[in-house]
Amino acid sequence: MSSEAPSPEKTSLGDVARAFVMARREGRHLARYPGSAPADLASAYRIQDEALRLDGRAIVGWKVGRIPDAEVARLGANRLAGPILAGTVLFNAPGFEAAMPAFAGGFIAVESEFMLRLRVPPHGAPPPDDESAKDWIDDVRIGVELASSPYPGINDDGACVTISDFGNNAGVLLGPSITDWRIRNLGQITVTTEIDGREAGCATAASMLDGPYGAVRFLLDHLRWRGIAPQSGWWISSGAITGVHAARIGDRAAVTFAGVGSISCRIVAAQR
Repeated sequence: MSSEAPSPEKTSLGDVARAFVMARREGRHLARYPGSAPADLASAYRIQDEALRLDGRAIVGWKVGRIPDAEVARLGANRLAGPILAGTVLFNAPGFEAAMPAFAGGFIAVESEFMLRLRVPPHGAPPPDDESAKDWIDDVRIGVELASSPYPGINDDGACVTISDFGNNAGVLLGPSITDWRIRNLGQITVTTEIDGREAGCATAASMLDGPYGAVRFLLDHLRWRGIAPQSGWWISSGAITGVHAARIGDRAAVTFAGVGSISCRIVAAQR
């Protein structure tokens, strides 16, 4: 019997996915990109899909990030997505500082974000605007995304490389709920990020393209494109508000959402 040999493209994409999954499992860094970097969104997401298959953990949410302006026209998109995996979601508790594992020697950054919990409505119609997007959400919290990859150049090498390693996500920290989120303008909440007691950024979500509900609309369209059915209970990390702030192992990150609350975490080294 004979079998069809894998194409060079499939072999290359699979090797990249396998290298990232193994490096993440073993808590080690990659000095260089493990293969040929994907040149378009379709190739980048094929690597991500294969990495999800190899990793085997359940998807419990999605991070949404911004594609650099210089790449938007070429790629035809201004946002990207990556999975949030089981075991990487932490909940903030009063008097307790969460420890968030990152890849020593790789890329590490802290992002202050709104975290929205997905609720798939009975009608399932794609939401055309912010108000209808709220029908797809049942909780909004303040939070932190830890952006970390075994490969230190993941952001420098462009959006397709970022996508290929789970969108550069290593986990999220969920803080208190914004109880009046249905009537509150989230874009007016001032957010401050500190790293080791020094202010790293201060902004509002008004600078985030079309805001957190725009991130929801993007993600739902994106999942349809990939043939992935959205699931109630998934968390959406909706995009960096104050920027992508470099951090190191041992750093303490604290974020404050004015009028809502504050949360903090300590960056620790991922273990094998």
